[in-house]
Amino acid sequence: MTAELVRGQNHPLSQVRLEVRVSAGKPVVAGATLSDEQGRVRGAEWVAHPGAPTLPGLEVSQQAAADHRLAFDLDALPPAVHRVSVLLALPTGTGGPVRFGAVAAPFVAVTGLDGAEIASYTLTGLDAESAVVALELYRRQDAWKVRAIGQGYAGGLAELLGDQGLPEARQLAGTINEAVAQGLARSVAAPPPRTPDGDRSRQAATSAPGPDPSRTGPGPQASGGTTPPQTPYDLPGPGSVTPAPAGCAGGAAQTDPSTVTQPSSAAGGPVDYSHPGRRTSAPPPPPPTAPPAEPGRTAQPVAGDATGWSMDERLYNQVWGMFEDLARTVAAYRSAVDFADSRMEKELDHALSDPRSRIGGQGDAARDAARAKHADLVDQARAALDRDLAQLTAEAEVVEPALPTAYASWDNPVWHGYRPPMEIPMAVRIGDLSLPESGTLSIPMLMRLPLERGLWIDSGRAALDGTLADCDQLRRLAMDTAVAHAARLLAVYPAGEFTVHVIDAAGAGAPSLAPLVRSGVLPGPPAVGAAGVTDVLARLTQRVDLVQMALRGGAADSLPPGLDTAEQLLIVNDFPHGFDDRAVTQLRYLADEGPSVGVHLMMVADREDAAAYGPLLDPLWRSLLRITPVPDDHLADPWVGHAWTFEPSLIPAASQVLERVLTQVAAAGRRWDR
Repeated sequence: MTAELVRGQNHPLSQVRLEVRVSAGKPVVAGATLSDEQGRVRGAEWVAHPGAPTLPGLEVSQQAAADHRLAFDLDALPPAVHRVSVLLALPTGTGGPVRFGAVAAPFVAVTGLDGAEIASYTLTGLDAESAVVALELYRRQDAWKVRAIGQGYAGGLAELLGDQGLPEARQLAGTINEAVAQGLARSVAAPPPRTPDGDRSRQAATSAPGPDPSRTGPGPQASGGTTPPQTPYDLPGPGSVTPAPAGCAGGAAQTDPSTVTQPSSAAGGPVDYSHPGRRTSAPPPPPPTAPPAEPGRTAQPVAGDATGWSMDERLYNQVWGMFEDLARTVAAYRSAVDFADSRMEKELDHALSDPRSRIGGQGDAARDAARAKHADLVDQARAALDRDLAQLTAEAEVVEPALPTAYASWDNPVWHGYRPPMEIPMAVRIGDLSLPESGTLSIPMLMRLPLERGLWIDSGRAALDGTLADCDQLRRLAMDTAVAHAARLLAVYPAGEFTVHVIDAAGAGAPSLAPLVRSGVLPGPPAVGAAGVTDVLARLTQRVDLVQMALRGGAADSLPPGLDTAEQLLIVNDFPHGFDDRAVTQLRYLADEGPSVGVHLMMVADREDAAAYGPLLDPLWRSLLRITPVPDDHLADPWVGHAWTFEPSLIPAASQVLERVLTQVAAAGRRWDR
């Protein structure tokens, strides 16, 4: 049961791995300070803030936002730390509110990693204060407790930090405000106000930044001069995207989301948000958006019909629930058909066990009766399956148009209003999953971020129908798939927080890579030749080593100044062309150790091409998630083992959406670097 705290009240904590979730009516800065047994902060290195968001056992948000999640691992805190204070402050110089009395009372909740609330506190009674200590996690006799503080400071962060004994409080406050100011252009709008019945849940605010004053002309232009291209990547300036080959799988037309009727937002009675096989519990469901279903009729599906603290989280959980529902209903149908087949065989064996009944009217009647029972059972199972598929299809038609860019297909209109995001989303879409019985219904395949494993895009497999596609066409389509996934990752990360490197030793992927090169989102041209392979692998391997040593030594802030701290993605085309034994070893090292420190691998390769290495590369292939550039039924779920058909998320043929998105990503990156 959740403990509703009042100011000064404490509550024991039964877990050491926690989240503190903050909901506010306006963007606020969230941070935390560590203090010793006397309650003093020993230095700036004991303060987690947007400019230094990570400390041992503690991570805070890097931006000002209306909703925050602060992650804590209390056992990982330094032994000298006895108290952790959660801070909230209003951004300065933004034209927004300058005192908490002018905004809705912030709400903070301590939750487990599963989202279950342990304790909550609403910060009421604030007026002229612009910074406040919301909560305090403190150690008492080897156990941790949480206390509601609510201590505000009219002097802002400088006064708050000074009160905690920090000598350089004013300088650090200036550093925090400067870090926040750099991200103001990406700040989200405020979420809707609380409902009258005291509902504390909030939907994620939709990003709605104003016009970008820096976009006054076209994208990056080609440099002058008449030097002829030296590699396939010495390309001219921005131009149109090369259309995907006609007839490519995954580029087929899909239902136009703009024709799907959205649920009405008119006032009315509450909606039944329940869904077969799924429960919705705390946090509370979103406000009603449609009148209730008529008696005897099924309630209409609603986008966001799942638990979560933001609309993105609700939609993610809803998509996952749809996937589970489809797996269960197909498993039930297959089980019913298997039972009907087995029952018919047993009845036939029993009826015909007497040789005298094998001929004549008695035998024919037994066979007809057994087949009629079989058909009746199969028809009942099919009717149940069709009912569930119809409901899931109706839900998909509502959910798909409501998906944010990270979850949306490339032909979703949401991409036409794309703006670089402020925060990293929960997941990213890499394709769609379906089963033979599901007909046209498919479920988005979402991968959690940051990526926990690399991707292997197989360029050497046959199409799903068993016909062999042209080898060159498959390789081109596999590289197009890699570029689409890389562009999506670049688009869903905030500016400056994701970097892509490319190894294309033979230059065979130049046509597919052209949009990345022309837009300028790559920090350098794709590496070609053995020397290029060696250089890129050496730099990324060194980065993994440095970050691992810093983390193991508890000195994450001592990394070299020039080190790129963004997540890194390495695309390798036509492996193992251009790789010697040392390069192969480095690649395996990146696949094994890279994801834990922000280095990810995406390989475009045919496993048969690497057969000469024998079993040496088997661990590499097993560490990657294999996906295909054409529909293929190779993925299995962990519950019933269905063979799911995977269809990649590709750019529609002749669409310019990729070029527009990459242009905005590059422009946001240039502004971030200033």
